[in-house]
Amino acid sequence: MAVRKNQSTLTADEKRRFVAALLELKRSGRYDEFVTTHNAFIVSDTDNGERTGHRSPSFLPWHRRFLLEFERALQSVDASVSLPYWDWTVDRTPRASLWAPDFLGGTGRERDGRVTDGPFSASGGNWPVNVRVDSRTFLRRSLGSGTRELPTRADVESVLSMSTYDMAPWNSGSDGFRNHLEGWRGVNLHNRVHVWVGGQMATGVSPNDPVFWLHHAYIDKLWAEWQRRHPGSGYLPAAGTPNVIDLNETMRPWHDMSPADLLDHTPHYTFDV
Repeated sequence: MAVRKNQSTLTADEKRRFVAALLELKRSGRYDEFVTTHNAFIVSDTDNGERTGHRSPSFLPWHRRFLLEFERALQSVDASVSLPYWDWTVDRTPRASLWAPDFLGGTGRERDGRVTDGPFSASGGNWPVNVRVDSRTFLRRSLGSGTRELPTRADVESVLSMSTYDMAPWNSGSDGFRNHLEGWRGVNLHNRVHVWVGGQMATGVSPNDPVFWLHHAYIDKLWAEWQRRHPGSGYLPAAGTPNVIDLNETMRPWHDMSPADLLDHTPHYTFDV
């Protein structure tokens, strides 16, 4: 079974294997399929219409399913690879180890955001941005420019303390754990990290930046932590809710799993802590 580890504890060989698997998925074209899927849901998920991946209760199970699909793709290249997670409450600066040249590379240059070091830089020729929102074909970042500070552990604790998963109107105006974790309300956890990284991470094509997977692996871990703290507080809504995914409804684009099927991550992977 896969064990998702904190990226800061990965060995040099584990980093190398993870990067190599990413590059192979990119070379084969499979990586860009995930970027296309995510962007399609960002565009279609609105507060007032049908919504599945974002601004809705199924934000967490949808991304859990999305990450599972991607992790399996990585493992089809190298069975030893699992998704690492980025605890941005600890590794909070552009000097943190995940931004080193031997892993994800660093921030972009000031004039255009272009990442110039690491395995995903344009100069290496292995990471063309094909699914994009503008004409720029290189990976971009602007670490710490869009928002000055990443969320703190105190911010996380304030959200984990919420005992209700979600509530009407089941969108970006909702109160409850899901929406505060997603970041449309309150201290802003998930959304703020996307903006802090900047570049493609601040757009619908955010999976173009491999840090997307590490960020969402940590969001997934926080959901698991919330579940442990609130065993009596389940996924909501349960049934009969227009435009959103109820507990036992399957989710697009896979149509093979409902939120109920994804409440327990342990049949698929565990976390190191």
